[in-house]
Amino acid sequence: MNNDYINIGKIVGVHGLTGEVLVKHALGKKTTFRQGEVIFVEQVKGSYLPHFVATAKAKTAEETIVHFDDVDSREKALKFIKKPVWLAHDDFERYAAKNSPIALLGFMLFNDGEQLGIIDEVIEQPHQVLLTVMINGKEALIPLHEETLDNIDRTKREVHVTLPDGLLEIYLS
Repeated sequence: MNNDYINIGKIVGVHGLTGEVLVKHALGKKTTFRQGEVIFVEQVKGSYLPHFVATAKAKTAEETIVHFDDVDSREKALKFIKKPVWLAHDDFERYAAKNSPIALLGFMLFNDGEQLGIIDEVIEQPHQVLLTVMINGKEALIPLHEETLDNIDRTKREVHVTLPDGLLEIYLS
């Protein structure tokens, strides 16, 4: 995870003929970005190019139609399809729903009271959420669902889980 930018999703389609794009995001609520705000599009891996919002309209809790001020045609918008979308950290804090899994980024993860590491990435899948944490220099994928989750302390920015025996052994050795 880049600490300055947080990946919120990707551009999944073009809307209309004037260059609007459909952003599928994991912010956990209907989101309408304000005019003039910056959304970063990763058109080249590791390069976060700023695009200013001209207009935005929430479609669903996971999709927002965005028109960037520098994209004025369907052809220009097509170049954005499948590109990751990022927000600056402060903007992310304002937009992410407090109860959405992505809001756990940066929280400290504990297993049975033992500190594992800071949550670097949240991967949402149909039946569970995976948290990415660095353990002994290795990237660990930790499942988060009702059987493993004990508590989320939003004030202390901590997630407490009880993981099945043996799950962490490959990372701890």
